[in-house]
Amino acid sequence: MSTAKTIRKTHRYLGLFTGIQFLLWTISGLYFSWTDIDDIHGDLYKITKKERSFEHLIGFSEFQIKDKITSVELRDITGTPYYWINNKQLVNAYTGILKNGITATEAVSIAKEHTIKSLKVKDVVLLETVGKHHEYREKKVPVYVISYKGNDAIKAYVSKEDGKFQTIRHSKWRIFDFLWMTHTMDYEGRDNINTLTLRIFSLVGCCTVISGFALYFNSSKTIRRLKRRIYKKQ
Repeated sequence: MSTAKTIRKTHRYLGLFTGIQFLLWTISGLYFSWTDIDDIHGDLYKITKKERSFEHLIGFSEFQIKDKITSVELRDITGTPYYWINNKQLVNAYTGILKNGITATEAVSIAKEHTIKSLKVKDVVLLETVGKHHEYREKKVPVYVISYKGNDAIKAYVSKEDGKFQTIRHSKWRIFDFLWMTHTMDYEGRDNINTLTLRIFSLVGCCTVISGFALYFNSSKTIRRLKRRIYKKQ
């Protein structure tokens, strides 16, 4: 078999093997470059929460907890201040009484303080666990999911344990997330950019491009004419 035929056959099969993934990389790249990342993050549905100030909060010595205090954050839960102690316990900053997480009603109120007023609540669900492909993956659970009416399928996530507004998800973000999975080729968890599959396809892709260049130089009439001229001069 001639060199040209060998290169042509190699290039054809490499192209067949990598073609679909090349198309997915191109489509996802186009979507990434043509969309506003702030819109993907849901900024058009979010507002800056108005900060409240509090007075006459109790001291740490008045907490009704046995563990030593290693970290403290102040949480504003529907106008009432709470200390978030050791990243695991809510304590009323006025009374010192422990709070076992927030209610669904409080979660809706917290989400309302972070989202635009035009959003109308459709339902509220408590998630105890999420899978690797869930849109809320790798974040704090249990979490309340507040779903809103409308074509964008907007959902806000509020942590049950500490009442913190976590994130917001919508249709454009989900499209981005799916295309990101095809771009990174992490079909197990979506966010790993160092997958073996991606590395293999990247190397095969380079071989496909190189074989294409080799095929051109081997079969190009212009290149053959140049070679003959060089040989004649020699």
